[in-house]
Amino acid sequence: MNEMLLVEDLMMLLLDDETGVPAAAGTLHYSLGGAVLVELALRGSVDSDGSTALNGPKISAVEGAQPEDPLLRSGYDKIAEKPRRVQPLLLEIGSGLRKPVLDRLLERGVIRVEKKKVLGVFPMTRMPAEDTGHEAELRRKIRAALEDGETPDSRTGALIALLSSSGALPALSPPLAWSGEVAKRAKEFEEGNWGAEAVNTAVLRTAAAIAASTTVTTITSTS
Repeated sequence: MNEMLLVEDLMMLLLDDETGVPAAAGTLHYSLGGAVLVELALRGSVDSDGSTALNGPKISAVEGAQPEDPLLRSGYDKIAEKPRRVQPLLLEIGSGLRKPVLDRLLERGVIRVEKKKVLGVFPMTRMPAEDTGHEAELRRKIRAALEDGETPDSRTGALIALLSSSGALPALSPPLAWSGEVAKRAKEFEEGNWGAEAVNTAVLRTAAAIAASTTVTTITSTS
């Protein structure tokens, strides 16, 4: 298979090895949908009009830029039908992504499935990491950006924005050295103000809009 997608990286980081349940599970579909949208923006397959409407900017497909990956192509095709606002698009793309993304991680050998019974009665499914090299490198890059203030590559920056907006950053294991400065940097990633000059403006706008929409949904879901 080709290199891992952002949506796979996000699921891998969110997944609890012991319980098999991802952090921020209540809004997972928004986070996964956001990861697909950002991936499409990184690849130049979609663009954002940058508007500040209630449901976020309008996302449109770039003609002739359909990705080959079937998971990304499905999201692209939905947008190609007609331009849509970010927030409803997150739900439309993200719904139903959990299983296919987990299946991809299993196929890659990144995680494995273990089934057992608790107290000999209650079934439980664990999804521990199998190959931890890629995940460890992702965590190193995230820590470098948030704790040390390093400017990350565009993919890591987008991943931090998605993790932060989902509310899952404090749940990362091993935990970040959380502080006011780390929290401030995380918020800057959500807002797209992290200074990666090489990142396309459309990617910054898309990632920031997705983060904002996901944050609103998270607050609404937990209030």
